[in-house]
Amino acid sequence: MIFDNFRRQLRQEAQLWQDEGLIDADFYKVLAQRYQFNELENAARDRFVFILIAVGATLLGLGVITFVAANWQALTREAKLIILLSLFLITNIAGFSLWRKPARGRKRRQQVFGEGLLILSALTIGANMGLLAQTFHVSGSSYELFLGWGFAVLLMAYSLRLTSLGLLALILAIIGYFSGYWSASGDDFTWAQLVIKHMPLVLGVVFVPLAYWCRSGWIFRSAAIAFVIFWQIHLNSLQVVTYTDAPAWIAIAAFVLPPALLWSYDDVLFGQITSRVFQPFARTLAIVFFSITFYFLSFHFLWEARSDSYQNIVRNNSFATWLPLIDVVIFTALALWQWWHLMRPTRRERIDFKTIAVGCLILITALVLFVHQAITPIPVILIFTFNVLLALLGFGLIREALELGERRVFWGGIVLITLQIISRMLEYETALLFKSLVFVLCGVAVIFAGLWFEKYLSSLPASSTSETHRST
Repeated sequence: MIFDNFRRQLRQEAQLWQDEGLIDADFYKVLAQRYQFNELENAARDRFVFILIAVGATLLGLGVITFVAANWQALTREAKLIILLSLFLITNIAGFSLWRKPARGRKRRQQVFGEGLLILSALTIGANMGLLAQTFHVSGSSYELFLGWGFAVLLMAYSLRLTSLGLLALILAIIGYFSGYWSASGDDFTWAQLVIKHMPLVLGVVFVPLAYWCRSGWIFRSAAIAFVIFWQIHLNSLQVVTYTDAPAWIAIAAFVLPPALLWSYDDVLFGQITSRVFQPFARTLAIVFFSITFYFLSFHFLWEARSDSYQNIVRNNSFATWLPLIDVVIFTALALWQWWHLMRPTRRERIDFKTIAVGCLILITALVLFVHQAITPIPVILIFTFNVLLALLGFGLIREALELGERRVFWGGIVLITLQIISRMLEYETALLFKSLVFVLCGVAVIFAGLWFEKYLSSLPASSTSETHRST
């Protein structure tokens, strides 16, 4: 997908260069043959056909499942088994036979259709598991069904190296997690509850290697975002900081470990990978996490609403303290190992200023949280600190945007600073006239900053802007 966008932009630029006389027709033909400009429309049409086939396969699978379920009671056990196994085998065999053919010309559409059949066969796995459990009176919860279904699809994704199956497996695992999150909080010890209680670790161990195996940025991005969300749910981050008797390591792990892991993530540290394919997104997600964290932690009501009921929760549920510690120890060791490699200067690469700045943000966050949770409450210092960190992050993004010529980074910094000013104005009691003045000034400042930045971009040389866009 990314390469197709590059080829499409290159074709537009090459046509413009030819019209301006910068290149001749022969050189344009060389570019067209090398980057296969004539295949761009076919690639777009194939993606559209794949979406149609995927949607059609999903609806077809749901229709078949509904039809079989409607007549399920009238069928014998032998007939049920034959229908379920036949549907699974037919879609699997037909899909695999079409998918493995070379993707050239019309055979590309056959391959896309075969991938759609494989998705249909993956959907039938859940129907087989559910209906077979009902037939043979096997008891189980819905989240166990979704988790088992997800792992079955995951095996298909690993064996076939298909991004679509990997995303389907991730979606099923997410559904299983949310459907069984509250059910898994009991004292019963099952494999499904163990998976739910360690879902962030499962995402890192299972889906990150799958992203490299399938060479899919979609799987990595989805797994990374799910990891951050599940980690916050896992540790009840915003709730933990309101307890005076909560262990300090839980709050530090909730707000420090995700950015520490994401920013220090380096593709070349794992296996035989020689290019940093997923590192840019991991670092972008770390900045997004910092932005959201600093914004929420800058509100004073969060630190003033203190209670002493955490130990009661621990007594009622021992999992709240001990099982998350396993994940925290593993991810802490991984983060320290990654930062050790990141902070090691080499001849080719020196320590980046942005890395030092992010490291300072991590250390300051960990230090103030430790003092507040373990030594003495410092709500005023915490509110001031996170407001300062939020402002520094916003101005840092603007500074980065001026160096790179990136609009998204610039507007990210503008949004952070504007949100901070408006939130502080609304959070504290101020006169209505003062609020209107703040809104007007923020609106004027945003318009002025946007116009000034566009003028700044237009004054930059075209070569420097193109180089910065390629580097980012």
